[in-house]
Amino acid sequence: MDGRERCLSVAAPVGVRLADTSRSGDTAPHLTQEQIAMGKVTTVLDIRELLRQLRAQESGRAIHRATGLGRPTIAKYRRWAEQAGWLDPAQPLPSLSEIQARLPSLQAAPPPQMVSTVEPYRAVVTQLLERGLEIEAIYQRLKDEHGYPGKYLSVWRFVRRLSVTRPDVTVRVEVEPGAEAQVDFGYAGRIFDPATQTVRRAWAFVMTLSWSRHQYVEFVFDQTVLTWLELHRHAFEFFDGVPRKVVLDNLKAGIIQASLDDPTVQRAYRECAEHYGFLIAPCRPATPQHKGKVESGVHYVTRNRLRRRRA
Repeated sequence: MDGRERCLSVAAPVGVRLADTSRSGDTAPHLTQEQIAMGKVTTVLDIRELLRQLRAQESGRAIHRATGLGRPTIAKYRRWAEQAGWLDPAQPLPSLSEIQARLPSLQAAPPPQMVSTVEPYRAVVTQLLERGLEIEAIYQRLKDEHGYPGKYLSVWRFVRRLSVTRPDVTVRVEVEPGAEAQVDFGYAGRIFDPATQTVRRAWAFVMTLSWSRHQYVEFVFDQTVLTWLELHRHAFEFFDGVPRKVVLDNLKAGIIQASLDDPTVQRAYRECAEHYGFLIAPCRPATPQHKGKVESGVHYVTRNRLRRRRA
């Protein structure tokens, strides 16, 4: 590995069992409707993962991309965690039962959902915004030409919330050495398996360091959770360190999708991340700019390296 691409933590030794981050009797119970009033968090395990993101001093935007939570929700959880003293990295993370016991302090009635008086004029407001009019002018036009009965402040709030389609701008993505690795996992074709002496369906695991573009590639013949976790361990041992964040590419792959959605696999992967000290960051679909300059790992391997071997 390039001397400048130094990871922020050292991988656990070979053979070390993933730490059981939950304490005795901990489970991940589903919360009541009142307990999830602050956002889309659905389990105590989700809150624990959010605490890890907050303790790592991730920005609200980064946490939103990783979890799907809105920034107001993230801010409320940040204040709640600060009051509990849970954001100090020097202290151990609270257990699931401790989080569950403190949830009543989050139980607050959600604010009433009111429809803006400007909503019936949405199309008009959007058109005026696209023409470059300021809010004051939009308010005046609504009153004079459309008989809008409301106040300027209502128009101001509506325009602030309104999402107007703008041209997409792709910014060159740069990260610090050791800050990020991207993982791609996908079908690699049929490959000879020395263990069974047969040609079998195989999958490729590719971890790429985003700064140096150094890659670790391994072929496997199943998509089990144990294999998925061992692949990460092998990659960390190869790089002699652990990146601060692992970005998951190819969300259509079964094991990657399960790592984000299936409760059992999700918990195992989160425990793996907590054990090694990396953050999980899924790459949103149809957003190739989030991958930086790293070409899709599996596609690159199957198109180039395997093709050369078959030639």
